[in-house]
Amino acid sequence: MNAYYQFLHRQVNDDASVTASYRSTIHSQGAWSEAEQHMAVATGVITAELEQFNPRPEMQWGRISLDILGMIHFGEFTITTRVIRPGKTIELVESIMASNGRPCIEARAWRILKHDTDFIAGIEDQNIGHPAELPDWVGMKHWPGGYIASIQVKAHPDRRAGKGIVWLNTPIEMVEGQETSDFVHIIGLIDTANGIVPRRGSDRSWGYPNLDLQIHLHRIPQGRWLGLETTQQYGSSGIGLTSSILHDVHGPFGHSEQILTVRPLS
Repeated sequence: MNAYYQFLHRQVNDDASVTASYRSTIHSQGAWSEAEQHMAVATGVITAELEQFNPRPEMQWGRISLDILGMIHFGEFTITTRVIRPGKTIELVESIMASNGRPCIEARAWRILKHDTDFIAGIEDQNIGHPAELPDWVGMKHWPGGYIASIQVKAHPDRRAGKGIVWLNTPIEMVEGQETSDFVHIIGLIDTANGIVPRRGSDRSWGYPNLDLQIHLHRIPQGRWLGLETTQQYGSSGIGLTSSILHDVHGPFGHSEQILTVRPLS
């Protein structure tokens, strides 16, 4: 199957929320455990639900904030989406993913009314080039799981432990039988940032799973390639931070942050 998820069914609830049911495929399998889904594609399928929920063409997504509440179990799960702060110029939408009967991801996303601000636009983040200019990189292959096996990776020669530029793409659709928008496709790759410049390299005796993923956008990404200009830092008491400037082939489009719990696995 050439998709990360199978769609099962969707229902509108009495409170106007919408609950969709899915089943994960082998391509969504995580890197820390074969019994869980990778957060990257879990973010992607949640974003697909946000995109489909009460579409408002006059608005755009400005932030998606996701907290990981527990293991994202492999298999069947639900996503329930609702508006928690309606408005004409800003709107806050919530999506809760639940697996094995418990919430595992809580996502909140701000929609913002579009305005023409081209005449005052200014971006300080610098362009990092194009993925076609870089060689394929096999450095992610030490990570197990179906998701990592599904992605194409290119890396800048200066990439090192703790800092570097990596480009990602995937030929896999997010949901079986549904065309994946550029927005969902790219957002569904961002969480990979935590594994592209690990400070411990391929040393699996230390764990550094992220507890959240915060995505801030100054425009909606286009195309199929995601560029990650990433820095990973560990504090001295078990907390780490993975920070990325997000790029598509047209240039920078936002930032992401991931807070990490750094601990020995042995």
